[in-house]
Amino acid sequence: MTYISRSIFSLLLCVSFSAFAQDPTELQVTPQNQTQQPADTVTPVRIERYGIRVGIDLHSLSRSFYNTDHKGLELVADYRLSKKYYAAAEIGNVDYTKDEAQLNFTTKGSYIKAGIDINAYDNWLDMENMVYIGFRYGFATFSQNLNSYKIYQNSDALGTADDQANYFDDVTVNANQKYSSLTAQWAEVVAGLKAEIFDNLYIGASIRLNYLISNKKPDTFDNLYIPGFNRTYDGSFGVGFNYTLSYFIPFYKKQNTPVFKEAKKKG
Repeated sequence: MTYISRSIFSLLLCVSFSAFAQDPTELQVTPQNQTQQPADTVTPVRIERYGIRVGIDLHSLSRSFYNTDHKGLELVADYRLSKKYYAAAEIGNVDYTKDEAQLNFTTKGSYIKAGIDINAYDNWLDMENMVYIGFRYGFATFSQNLNSYKIYQNSDALGTADDQANYFDDVTVNANQKYSSLTAQWAEVVAGLKAEIFDNLYIGASIRLNYLISNKKPDTFDNLYIPGFNRTYDGSFGVGFNYTLSYFIPFYKKQNTPVFKEAKKKG
């Protein structure tokens, strides 16, 4: 009996020492009136690149190959100012001949557009794509050459009663009149996108709504085409578009610090 009692006592003593020998942290119990604090979360910091993107308008360039009456080149560029704002510009040159039913004319000149683009697209990780709206001020200096025009003669106006021959043959006048030192200025609203297809290489497209502010006209001839603005005989409004291929040249990198909102305290 004594041997059994000693054995039970020794077993209890071993269990007691084993319990006290455990790591104290394993025995900690969270009180009921306390909530366990979540571990600190690390928010990844986005490093964004700033630089200039330069390119060419593919539409204007390709048009020179399939349309012999149009020769032109437009260069495009934008520079990143902040997370969403970009300074943007286009500069170009046009030599355009239009042969219409009543006249044939040639327009030669250069233009420049400058303004700002606002990126509305929230990129993921290190993406640098754009879906934007922008504004431009455009200015052009050019010359117009009236190559020829046709005069329609109505026989009724000459008192001829023959209804079978209502018109005489058209008369073509080779005027060859040149009007130089012409200018125009306009405003544009731009909507477009730019997507990175390879490292630093972007393809883009934009559509533009133009409003003609003013233009200097020849004395006896109207401006039917303005470089950078396009045709003008539909009124003061015009529409344009371009397809661009551009390359991004990074200058420096900037850390985009995330903005945290404080949680509302319960009342």
